[in-house]
Amino acid sequence: MTDRTDQSARAQQWFESLRDRICAEFESIEREAGSDAAFEYAPWDREEDGNADPGGGVRGLIKGKVFEKAGVNVSTVRGNFSQEFAGSIHGASADSPGFTATGISLVAHMANPHVPAVHMNTRFLTTGKAWFGGGADLNPPIPYEEDTQEFHARFRAACAAHNPTYYERFSKWAEDYFFIPHRGVARGVGGIFYDHLECDDEAAFERNFAFTKDVGDAFLDIFPKLVRRRMESSFTEADARTQLEWRGRYAEFNLVYDRGTLFGLKTGGNIDAILMSLPPRAVWS
Repeated sequence: MTDRTDQSARAQQWFESLRDRICAEFESIEREAGSDAAFEYAPWDREEDGNADPGGGVRGLIKGKVFEKAGVNVSTVRGNFSQEFAGSIHGASADSPGFTATGISLVAHMANPHVPAVHMNTRFLTTGKAWFGGGADLNPPIPYEEDTQEFHARFRAACAAHNPTYYERFSKWAEDYFFIPHRGVARGVGGIFYDHLECDDEAAFERNFAFTKDVGDAFLDIFPKLVRRRMESSFTEADARTQLEWRGRYAEFNLVYDRGTLFGLKTGGNIDAILMSLPPRAVWS
């Protein structure tokens, strides 16, 4: 019988190690820019009536010269969905509401409007089923085709190492998902998004875990390169205004459509960690 507890523990350990490497790299970029900004970590505990071990997480936040606001969160929670919410989750129902979820979630809002903002998330969930999901997408206020192409190429390579159909499927999924219907515009320039990579047996778990780890490594490889390329670019007041207006669109998506935001709120997650994705400043015309 597959040991889901061991699988969740292994996934959690990986997400935490990825968090540590990402945070170290972001702090290194800040030092290159002459800043001593560092991540501050805030542990939090989840509460659920009748649950002696509901889990929790750690919110990591940096506010610096390059990263105006970047959050890297890892959470591991377990318990029961509410009856009205359980039916909307893969493998759960009102009669079978139990779940565990562990994952890393990252959003970086940059000080320079020429540096792209970014989102990355990978996760492992168990209900009556078990699966991996996640992805990363680039969100530049001022897009550069060179950056977009390199970001996609890196994730295309990560996908190709595991399945020749992954990149086409998951880049289209990102294109469809990261879209703001009421504006009729994309949130950014895409990336990859995947969900329900099911782990019916140990072999499937190992296969999907390996892919998810490569997604995390691909992010850590490509995004810092883009930051270093653009972080010293000069910008105008018009550029800064473009960035603030774009951030308003980003906030709209995350508050209205983002499934991760809804999942966190519906499962008693830490409010500050959940809303970490919101930009520090934004404007609406």
